[in-house]
Amino acid sequence: MQAKKLIEQCLKDNPCEIEIRYDEPMKDHTTFKVGGKADCYICPDGEGFLSFCTNLLTRAKAAEVPVFILGGGANIVVSEKGIRGITVDMAAWNGESVWTLCCEKDEIVFKSGTAIDEAADAACAAGLGGMEFLAGMPGTIGGAVWMNARCYGKEISDILKWVEVIAREKASGVNNKDFEIKRIEIKNGEGFDYKKSPFQEMDCMILSAAFKLKKGDKKKMLVDMENNRQDRQDKGHYQFPCAGSAFKNNHDFGKPTGQIIDELGLKGFSKGGAQAAPFHGNIIINTGNATADDIRSLMDDIALKVKEKTGFVLEPEILFVGDWS
Repeated sequence: MQAKKLIEQCLKDNPCEIEIRYDEPMKDHTTFKVGGKADCYICPDGEGFLSFCTNLLTRAKAAEVPVFILGGGANIVVSEKGIRGITVDMAAWNGESVWTLCCEKDEIVFKSGTAIDEAADAACAAGLGGMEFLAGMPGTIGGAVWMNARCYGKEISDILKWVEVIAREKASGVNNKDFEIKRIEIKNGEGFDYKKSPFQEMDCMILSAAFKLKKGDKKKMLVDMENNRQDRQDKGHYQFPCAGSAFKNNHDFGKPTGQIIDELGLKGFSKGGAQAAPFHGNIIINTGNATADDIRSLMDDIALKVKEKTGFVLEPEILFVGDWS
């Protein structure tokens, strides 16, 4: 296997504590609990991690071996055919010290594998406000930055100061340099939009992110976070395996996507084991035996029915990854 040989070469050059599995079931690594197997799944940690990954990305690009960077698996559906090449699970990239703090700058830094919910708690514990809207959200910091996670009228880019990545420069539209570690400063959310970030257009791996926060009242922050978690609970986010909102909201539609789907009587509409949740039309749930194909087929049908009835074109918020050929 080309991926196996490539990893062995990288480990020889850059020794690193790393867990390697072949034909790893991706249903065990996503909130939807569906999907096929990853050809080669690695979970790096410890000494040598950064050098190993920099070497890995460089060699993989040259060998045309695809590399998929996995965060918390909270916003994806993996194909039943699985994922080709190498899947790098960043979950272990948080370390014993989940976060670092620069009190004089009111700045807090998280590694990309840090759970978002834990990050919100850590910021609150430090007396820094601004991350309360993330409380209860599944996934990791890296995935939230990549997607510009948004909730309750706020988004990651509102508080993002800089992001450290492994990436390589582009010249005339062609990648011509080896991957290297670099820090990208974020100024007033430039390059970000609704559920979009500049990292979606880059060939990169997110390593860490710094957030510019403000000193606040811990008691009030705790209340706000608990309210946000309870709101997610009440909306049914935790009742079944799912990925939160299936489709993006579009302000041009005049109402939330969930309301549009509800008004068309599509709540409860199902395909196989996938269902538009009876309690919220814009949440697709795995009722117990759904496949990735069930989920995609159901979303396609809902989008078609909405277009036929309203003319609105729904854009998936869920990402379909892996081999869908």
